Amino acid sequence: MESTVERLEFKSELRQVLHIITHSLYSHKEVFLRELISNASDAIDKIRFNSISNEALLEGNRDWKIKISVSKDARTLTVSDNGIGMTRESIIENLGTIAKSGTRAFLEALKAADASSRPDLIGQFGVGFYSSFMVADKVTVVSRMAGTPASEGVRWESDGTGEFTVEHVEKTMRGTDVIVHLKKEEEEFLDEWKIRTIVRQFSDFVEHPVVMDVEKKEEKETKTVEETLNSRKAIWLRPKSEVTEEEHEGFYQQISHNFDKPSKIIHYAGEGTHEFKVLLYIPSKKAFDLSFGDSKFGPKLYIRRVLIMDNCDQLLPPYLRFVKGVVDCADLPLNVSREMLQQNPILEKIKKNIVSKILKTLEEMKKTEYDAYLSFFKELGSILKEGLSRDWSNKEPLADLLLMESINTPRGSFTTFEQYVVAMPSEQKDIYYLTGESRSHIEHAPYLEALKGKGWDVLLFTDPIDEFILPSLQEYKGKRLKAADKADVELPDKKEHADDVKKKFAPLLNALKEKLNEVKEIRLSTRLKESASCLVSEEGAMGAHMERLMQRMGQMEGAEPGKRIMELNPEHAVVQLMLALFTKDAADARLENYGRLLYEQAVIAEGSKLPDPSAFARRVNELMANDLDRMIGYMTDQEEKNS
Repeated sequence: MESTVERLEFKSELRQVLHIITHSLYSHKEVFLRELISNASDAIDKIRFNSISNEALLEGNRDWKIKISVSKDARTLTVSDNGIGMTRESIIENLGTIAKSGTRAFLEALKAADASSRPDLIGQFGVGFYSSFMVADKVTVVSRMAGTPASEGVRWESDGTGEFTVEHVEKTMRGTDVIVHLKKEEEEFLDEWKIRTIVRQFSDFVEHPVVMDVEKKEEKETKTVEETLNSRKAIWLRPKSEVTEEEHEGFYQQISHNFDKPSKIIHYAGEGTHEFKVLLYIPSKKAFDLSFGDSKFGPKLYIRRVLIMDNCDQLLPPYLRFVKGVVDCADLPLNVSREMLQQNPILEKIKKNIVSKILKTLEEMKKTEYDAYLSFFKELGSILKEGLSRDWSNKEPLADLLLMESINTPRGSFTTFEQYVVAMPSEQKDIYYLTGESRSHIEHAPYLEALKGKGWDVLLFTDPIDEFILPSLQEYKGKRLKAADKADVELPDKKEHADDVKKKFAPLLNALKEKLNEVKEIRLSTRLKESASCLVSEEGAMGAHMERLMQRMGQMEGAEPGKRIMELNPEHAVVQLMLALFTKDAADARLENYGRLLYEQAVIAEGSKLPDPSAFARRVNELMANDLDRMIGYMTDQEEKNS
């Protein structure tokens, strides 16, 4: 076949990516070799899997291996595999575009990241191959798809500046050779010790041998022999006692693309009807993909050491998506499809076992390593909380994992539901809580006055997700959860106001209700001790904090805010003086202004914005002016009397 060189351009976005990668300073440039070895391993896994139904793809060669070759004279490092290989079309598709996650998102993330965190981005966006341009001034790829003739080989080459060439070549062996033409300043990657270090750190778990020709001195001769650099044995299949902390750390970094240490390791073998191996890592930091919203999660699923799924989301619920690791089960049939996996009862049993193990591990961590757990919860607690509204069978274990502030805990300290219940006075029947933007916004809210007066604790929930999950947690160990800003809270020593008090205030409340259309009802309060007024929501209705959250998410567009109940404190001087003014002259125009001021004060106290701040300011100014006028008049009268 006559070879024709075809010159093509990268997609415009990819040119930007290549430019950023090539000209950025990375603290972990060795990531490129890790990615090339991983790609080679994936190519071998793929042909092994495909050969189950089509053995002819093997072409009589089952000697799986990934070979690293170096040429110091040419300054090249080559990673070769005998995997599935690529056709001309697939090599253009795979190496000429970014396959997943979105180029624009990657560009923004890469620009925003600093040098120490940039390596974490490689792999999360399907750009592992392009990391070669961090150390190379040119990359050549020679490949042939399994099952195609030798003449169907293809050669791809680029210097990473915007163009690449593709041409047909002869290639006798199936698979792919990636030839990295190293920059002068990156010659360290040609050194044997450097290559050994990288393979040991990042690719020791790879099942297939990663080999390299090395020189061995035997007696008086120096021979070149092919040596395997990795241990090959899957780390999750080794006995727990034989795996070192360093090996765990390296494996965790490889599968999570994070360079921090895991906060907890879960390594065990499931026994019984179904045998399976589990190696999971609970991270100490929130990974970039979680912040970015990557929808893929779940451990890698292996069946008899053959990778079936990169992310088996049937084995973990979404609220544990931060957990990374591997599950290997020999009981699942090799040819099972993804759709069948979703219906497979074995997977459901394994999932139940894994979830239980993770929650027990976190609970033990909370009890015995509190500082480490606190750090974990601050990073990932918001995701963990999602389980309260999704996993009914584990609601109580999840509730036990929550850490919360309260009005009785010092700032920066936390309590738990269990500690709260133990500390409850005998006469307290319910668990009280309040939600809001921050502790400083809600710890002095008027709703808490009666509870504070009793010395009873109130849990303070300030995470935006709290509003969405708390309705699912209606009780804890028989104690009802009650929002302090709801209308039907049974407050301590709650006594209905005497009939004569109700009768005395009823005309004023009715008159104010006619003027204040913003409220659903006005009534006397049993919860206020110091404040004159507050707004409460009916049970089951959307609270003020939830409304604010929904507005920020754009979910309230065109919808009117819900009307709340305004409560007035009959013992407050302002309310009593308003009653006196009403009794003297029910038509006094000042009553509406005073009533509206009480409403607006309550709106501010609940953390909401006033619909008309200027009108509120005008009313306050008028009130101040009248008060100052009376004071000046009084002072003038006193001066005249004294003279």
